[in-house]
Amino acid sequence: MITPELAFERRGEQVVYFNGHLPVYTHEAKDLASFRFMTTQLIVNGTASQGQIAKAFGVPLRTVKRCMKRYRDTGAPVFFKPAAKRQGHRLTPERLVQAQGLLDQGRSVPQISAQMGVLASTLHKAIDHGRLKQIKKKRLVDSQR
Repeated sequence: MITPELAFERRGEQVVYFNGHLPVYTHEAKDLASFRFMTTQLIVNGTASQGQIAKAFGVPLRTVKRCMKRYRDTGAPVFFKPAAKRQGHRLTPERLVQAQGLLDQGRSVPQISAQMGVLASTLHKAIDHGRLKQIKKKRLVDSQR
């Protein structure tokens, strides 16, 4: 039970919402976007309170409030859009150019890290993802042959 009038039931891999004895909405149990959409709609329509949703589904009240804020700020489509890809603030395009220049000069990742104030792991990740190119140094043994 969510309220005296509203309930939900898991039937296999589906979650079914009821108003009285009539089913009103269903979604897959793993479909988090539809769950957030439906529970937010119950709150928006005044059918259930945030506290009732949190208690009935065992989710933190803070999470319910966060979903409500997202809904109020951008509307229902927010639940079904993929999260916006974050842009790094440490390695901006300008700083990537600077780091690449230092790599081209033969500087090591720890040296560049200390000079630029960027974690070495951030630089290594940029190298691994192809945003930076590291010149491979020839080993001393190979150059003596």
